[in-house]
Amino acid sequence: MCLSIPSKVVEIDKEQNVATVDTMGIKRDASLDLMEDGDVKIGDYVLLHIGFIMNKIDEEDALASIDTYKEIISLMDEEEKQKAILEADECENRTL
Repeated sequence: MCLSIPSKVVEIDKEQNVATVDTMGIKRDASLDLMEDGDVKIGDYVLLHIGFIMNKIDEEDALASIDTYKEIISLMDEEEKQKAILEADECENRTL
């Protein structure tokens, strides 16, 4: 299962149409191909799916969601955390 965790845009490469996002401390690149030109800016919170930024999310809602994810992670044991990381890395639809 692929989850869409709110991510903060930390860099934008306009030439490649790619944004670097920070997802709970993990940085990765995501395509901006599905967004309107100029709609996403550094500091925005966005939702990703299969390597594409799908939409922006209000900062207050993003931070509330991130707090919920942190609470869930704090309740997981080490084996569950490793399994979740492996499943996320093996998401069959991830392109970037």
